Amino acid sequence: MKIVRTDMELELPMVDQVLRDQGHELVLLPETVSEETLCVALEKCDVLLMCYTTIGAKVINATKQLKAIIKYGVGIDAIDIQAANKKGIVVVNIPEYAEETVAEGAFAMLLALAKKMPAIQNTMKNSSWAWPTQHWMSQDIAGKTLGIIGCGRIGTSMARMAGMGFRAKVIGYDPYKSQEVLLNNGIVKIDALDTLLEQSDFISLHAVLNKETHHIIGKEELKLLRKSAILINSARGALIDELALLECLEKGQIAGAGLDVFSNEPLNQKNHPLKMLYKMDNVILFPHLTFYTEEAMFRLENETLERCEEIIGQRPVLIKSKDPRLQHQKSLNTLFVK
Repeated sequence: MKIVRTDMELELPMVDQVLRDQGHELVLLPETVSEETLCVALEKCDVLLMCYTTIGAKVINATKQLKAIIKYGVGIDAIDIQAANKKGIVVVNIPEYAEETVAEGAFAMLLALAKKMPAIQNTMKNSSWAWPTQHWMSQDIAGKTLGIIGCGRIGTSMARMAGMGFRAKVIGYDPYKSQEVLLNNGIVKIDALDTLLEQSDFISLHAVLNKETHHIIGKEELKLLRKSAILINSARGALIDELALLECLEKGQIAGAGLDVFSNEPLNQKNHPLKMLYKMDNVILFPHLTFYTEEAMFRLENETLERCEEIIGQRPVLIKSKDPRLQHQKSLNTLFVK
């Protein structure tokens, strides 16, 4: 079979080697591949592996024998699933490989900012020492309130780390989770987002990006945060109105922010709208890498190969995601899914 993998910057050595050893034609393309080049590459392609590259209707309609689009990752917003299904193309992701991993990354950013580690480290590098003046006063996690927006697998892992591990009070906003389910995960359900923002010392975003959650944290929401608040986002950049957050940080309205994701990636220091964030020592900028550990990547590569083997062997494709956009495919007779 001919298999195309976009986003070659994200190395998958085991996937690439196994597919080539099996005799398949493997074409690697960069994330910046043009739509025209991608259309040509996919014309006679059987399986598409992608991570960040946009796969729209024009690209999908250019295919003639494509059987599956495998997102080697979680988010599926870059794929026109409806257009794919119309052509009998199954779309599947790898939703569980980095749940604990991303939560660990989010919590690491929170802990570092609460203890002012980035700022103190910069001062140590530039001035050799920092004396215990009020400027360096940091915060404990214990006894504080962590507000989680989106209480799925990653959000509940974050809750466990903060609650059971550091004795924080954990509250959560998630319209799709019951009070009982959240309590079972150590989270007190808050029905109104504004209430959660007002009560939280720290806020961590773990929601899925859709029309309802786009800019769920906007200018008005940021005004509700305490001046000592720390905001963490390891989910999707567009959950936050990032320009409003930049203004909020410039005015010192909150204590800090840890950001692993951005609406416009990659970030840069020359012409990116958020370039001023680089100058703030109360901000941690992470290049969308909280998922990137040895253990998580091993799981990702293994599961990606499992989905490939199902497609190649013309067996039912396992859809692990609970996202209704993917679950819906189970009712389509043209698709081999389970």
